[in-house]
Amino acid sequence: MSNLNLQFIEARDLPDAWFLTLFKMLEEGRVHRIDRGSYAGQRRLEFDWVTIHVRHPDTRPLLPQIEAHHNIPNPVADNYLDDYISYLMTGELKPGESYTYGQRMCRYPLPPDFPDPTSSMLKQTPWSEIIIPEVEELIERKIIFFDEVFQKWCMNQIELLIWTYKNKGYRNNQMIIQVGHPSDMLLQDPPCLRHIDTRIQDGKLAVIPYFRSWDLWGGFPANLGGIQLLKEYISAEIGVEDGEIVASSKGLHLYDYSFDIAKCLRMRDDMKLKGE
Repeated sequence: MSNLNLQFIEARDLPDAWFLTLFKMLEEGRVHRIDRGSYAGQRRLEFDWVTIHVRHPDTRPLLPQIEAHHNIPNPVADNYLDDYISYLMTGELKPGESYTYGQRMCRYPLPPDFPDPTSSMLKQTPWSEIIIPEVEELIERKIIFFDEVFQKWCMNQIELLIWTYKNKGYRNNQMIIQVGHPSDMLLQDPPCLRHIDTRIQDGKLAVIPYFRSWDLWGGFPANLGGIQLLKEYISAEIGVEDGEIVASSKGLHLYDYSFDIAKCLRMRDDMKLKGE
């Protein structure tokens, strides 16, 4: 018998997913003290593991709306996604930033042992047997490009995923947008989103994101709303219908400063949390 409390949540749309997950968190989450990372020393209420299946994530509004009589502000401002989708789809880095999700997805430097994409080495063994043969076309389409700031060749994973599905067919298990990489263990604040896996099933694009750690109150609705907009762009570019979201995390949580707000929203002010 597993000592992990595994949760599975079925939701109609994204706001429904947030409310259902929040209420389930109060019932099944466990309070832990944070040893390392954001808010070290404080407590958070956390699932051991959760999978959230959203059947119709395209339903508007994408963000949860809390009824006015609760006198609690919405977890995410209504216009937040306007800027967030740009964050996901551009590689801009501001001073002091070591990464952004958009940089990892759209402007990712090729590894040091990867030869210059314009080099004839790619046409020689062993590289010719390892690398896909359409590199020149990808350069022409600026899916692979030389970045003047990084002074490195970079790739746009989003556009490469679209190109691959359109040109190589839908049935493969390779189309996963990677955000995390091993050296993230050296960062004080590594990316919470690790990857967005994809599947085209029956003519519809589904995405399967995984978060190593995930703030339920504000991060969950903002992240899934942005990922939904990204999915709508990708599916339109490929020429398929928009599909489901199946998100998972071993670290979905509420920080202790939001415990009482969540209980109030659930109308269970006196609720005792597991581990308190």
